[in-house]
Amino acid sequence: MISRLFTAGGIVMWPLLAFSVLAVALIIERLRFWYRITHRQNRVVKEVLNLYRLDNLVGAFDKLKKNADLPIARIFLAALELDQPNPEEFRLALESEAQAEIPSLKRFSNIFDTIVSLAPLLGLLGTVLGLITSFSSLNLGDVGGQQTAGVTSGISEALVSTAAGLVVAIFTLLFANTFRGLYQRQMALIQEYGGQLELLYRRRYERGEMVYASTR
Repeated sequence: MISRLFTAGGIVMWPLLAFSVLAVALIIERLRFWYRITHRQNRVVKEVLNLYRLDNLVGAFDKLKKNADLPIARIFLAALELDQPNPEEFRLALESEAQAEIPSLKRFSNIFDTIVSLAPLLGLLGTVLGLITSFSSLNLGDVGGQQTAGVTSGISEALVSTAAGLVVAIFTLLFANTFRGLYQRQMALIQEYGGQLELLYRRRYERGEMVYASTR
């Protein structure tokens, strides 16, 4: 059944097949990526913030380094590894590292957008080619003759290619929008958790300044 549909769809079925295989491969990679983040991140961040709040800096560093495959862990490490920064430098480190993580969070989004845009156009191209085949096979003086098979084949190519292009585009768009929503949520969480760490550091920094001033 599938092979017959593929044959009936004409030449545009080959790039559509390539797009569908590429989309499935990238979707699987992104699903694994986001599952790893959503499955572990909240627990790790809460433990790190709690350790930092209790002045257990060594424990916080160890927890972050063991989970350095998480974007939020790399962002925290970039700031905490600075040598006695002031609060402004600490904030800038968090923000710059968060910006550096954006490409990994939005990875393959351009490819998904390209597939979503081109797949329907390829289907439309198949429609045009199928209609051309139908009209080239049509002979007004022999409507019920042998040309009927050519007309039917052309119409079949037009319909199948259009449907295939829409299926590939809709399937890819569904996951692309899901990943876009996960990205937006992740950026919001990075700002929230980064703000909490910055607040803790600012309090720690001010407490150190007060201790230094009182010893003078």
